[in-house]
Amino acid sequence: MEQITAIIERAADGTYSVYCKDEIFSGMGETIEDAKADMARQMAIYKETAVTEGFKYPEFLDGEYIIDYSIDALSLMIYYINAGIFSLAALEKITGINQKQLWAYTNGTKPRKAQADKIKAGFLSLTKDLDAVFA
Repeated sequence: MEQITAIIERAADGTYSVYCKDEIFSGMGETIEDAKADMARQMAIYKETAVTEGFKYPEFLDGEYIIDYSIDALSLMIYYINAGIFSLAALEKITGINQKQLWAYTNGTKPRKAQADKIKAGFLSLTKDLDAVFA
């Protein structure tokens, strides 16, 4: 089974894009799910057009494949805040970064590498806790 790597990013306008790291496919949408679905539609349209027009297309489209998605911690944080899953107060506890600074990050200020690493570490710590519950 072919494994495809795709990157999820939040655009400045608040939408999300998904693009394959080593393939030509991409998608956009208001949510992460919309962007993933758009990319899946684009892949299906590409294959259908290739078959109809008789041109070559990636072989993995004929079989089963898995798309391995990757998202940066800041985009994930903004997504969870906008979805109402986390509050700034909860993220302050998870990341150790004060709410005012987190608000700035969600509204366009780019975090320094050290701060981005703290956000990532906070999510990884939460993931470890959740993994322990479901182990």
